[in-house]
Amino acid sequence: MIVEQIWTANAGRNFNYLIACAETGEALAVDPLDHQKCLAAAKARGWTITQILNTHEHRDHTGGNQEVIAATKAPVLAHANAKDKIQEMSRGLHAGDVIKIGKTVELECLDTPGHTMSHICVKAHADTPALFCGDTLFNAGAGNCHNGGHPNELYNTFVTQLASLPEETLVYPGHDYIARNLAFTLDREPDNAIAREMLPSMERQNPAKALVTTLGLEKEINAFFRLTSPAVIKRLREAFPDLPDNPDPKTVFLRLRELRNKW
Repeated sequence: MIVEQIWTANAGRNFNYLIACAETGEALAVDPLDHQKCLAAAKARGWTITQILNTHEHRDHTGGNQEVIAATKAPVLAHANAKDKIQEMSRGLHAGDVIKIGKTVELECLDTPGHTMSHICVKAHADTPALFCGDTLFNAGAGNCHNGGHPNELYNTFVTQLASLPEETLVYPGHDYIARNLAFTLDREPDNAIAREMLPSMERQNPAKALVTTLGLEKEINAFFRLTSPAVIKRLREAFPDLPDNPDPKTVFLRLRELRNKW
């Protein structure tokens, strides 16, 4: 499996992706908003885009569909419940479905509600596991729930699906928010040494050559995985004096999401 991460350099700081089979040159375009860059990258690598995946229905992820279809005739795959929201969709995906790319690549679909209720993440069955997570999981952060999602569902997705993936899983999100997210982690957990060490370099990072984190690193730097940290809970109580003495992880997650909405 070959992964091409495409930095759009737009105001939304989107990442698009091409996932290719090394043997056949067939490629899947993930959320190809910047259709020009996606098509140009495929051409430069000698790849043929044979499928398009939308992780969810928001326009900043589906906006390039029609142009990529026009250039490649590729079908659009998305969550089965997004069929009324993504007009170009031709294959509806459910949890456990497999997307095959060429002869060597298989991606397993995860039904990951939260950012929206029709959100798909895909994990690669490869020597090094990888997760293409749209706007569910960001580097050092979590998706918001403003436009068709729900924080309760996002919490369930994090604890029942994402947290159990292998520690070495590579994390490929839909946007570059890592510097801002690390700053939020440090605001919530000032003694997080790993986040503090990373922040200056991430503030200087060229997103065209972005750091690819692992799930193991996310559990160290992402406040939304650090729900039992005494430091996180202590700081949370300053914002929410009514917080119980021993808050459950869901309460911590929901309060963190509430704070991040305004931060």
